[in-house]
Amino acid sequence: MCTSGNASHRPTTITRREALAGAGLLAAVGATVLADPAPVWASPVRPVADDLDVYVIVTDGMRPDELNPVQAPTLHRWAAEGTRYSQASSIMIAETLPNHAAMVTGVLPARNGVPSNSIWDHAVGDERTLDRPDDLRAPTVLDRIRTEAGLTTASVLSKDYLHGLFGGRASVQWAPFPLVPITDHSLDWFTIEALKQTVTDHSPRFTFVNLGDMDRFGHMDLSGTSLRLARNQAVYNSDHKLWEFEQFLRSTGRWDRSVLIVLADHGMDWSEPMSLISAAGAIDADPAIRGRFGVAQNGGADTFAYLGPAHERDASLRRLREVVGGLPGVNRLYDPAELHLGDRAGDLIATCHPGWRFSDPTPLSNPIPGNHGHEVTLGIPFFVGGGHRIIRRGQVVDRPVWTVDVGSTVARLFGLDHRSMDGAPALEAFHL
Repeated sequence: MCTSGNASHRPTTITRREALAGAGLLAAVGATVLADPAPVWASPVRPVADDLDVYVIVTDGMRPDELNPVQAPTLHRWAAEGTRYSQASSIMIAETLPNHAAMVTGVLPARNGVPSNSIWDHAVGDERTLDRPDDLRAPTVLDRIRTEAGLTTASVLSKDYLHGLFGGRASVQWAPFPLVPITDHSLDWFTIEALKQTVTDHSPRFTFVNLGDMDRFGHMDLSGTSLRLARNQAVYNSDHKLWEFEQFLRSTGRWDRSVLIVLADHGMDWSEPMSLISAAGAIDADPAIRGRFGVAQNGGADTFAYLGPAHERDASLRRLREVVGGLPGVNRLYDPAELHLGDRAGDLIATCHPGWRFSDPTPLSNPIPGNHGHEVTLGIPFFVGGGHRIIRRGQVVDRPVWTVDVGSTVARLFGLDHRSMDGAPALEAFHL
């Protein structure tokens, strides 16, 4: 079920699985790769409890209103029996990669290097996805727990680009398989089966999990503005798989060891077919800024990178603000520094109104109705549940929390120094 890493203690990984046959299906779905035992580089600030297993479970794209007993009975029960945060939010830009990066690093994009799913990369002269291991510029709790506390960590991530971004960070990694064509994600059925197999084989003390069905089916739901048929079914199905995971933890005696930190990375908004914004077209139509900006389209947000002469940058940005800000459906314009996004976010960020979407470089580039990245998709569910005795029961906390707070919360549970992180631990959820 696993192979060993090399002498440098870096994990190895498998990018795709062998062809599956008969009873080998479950074993292949759950196949993982284990690194050599990690050296302990530093002693934890506080001792780590021997009976503590922490799972961060990201229900990708889930909205706060979907955390209800009809659509998500298991998640609703976990939240009611633990500590729920009623004012939880993504960070901007409200997309998958920046919010997962914030969760595992505990720092904002300006420090971890991941401001959005896609950026305009000056080095390649084109838009690209941040899906390479070296795109993540900050330490993560996956590698810090492994190296500083000497404990096994695991990543079980349903999306291929997430697996790419976090490659080499955890002791144990599952490469998502089989991948659904177009969506490049593995269905939650396979992901939960892989999670159970990973726990069975390796007993990781910290596990980072992404479940992608809610997001992927939400993007494609043509009834999203009204019935949300595909989306609602995806929420219910994913919730049922999590019920199965709970039964697995209980039947194997692991429930009482478990802390479950459950949240979404962003919400979801739906638009009508013609409610789209083509900023690239407007730029091309203006002689003053034509050819001066590279555009990276992120659904509910666009990022713009200046490509012209340095001495004309300020004038070009002023004109860009006039052109893009005047387009129907555009909500706000931001300087990347306002959002702590860093240099990779380019020179200007534009977001859309609810019910709209960006489609660049052409009006046909983004035909999907479900999108996120803009302000209306910032709200998320966020709660701490599980069976461990340290969890505070039956409370709702009204103070604001963000995805970036996950990293410091996990670090605190494992006794690691988190003072340099941008997030704050969710201490209200625990008897510590």
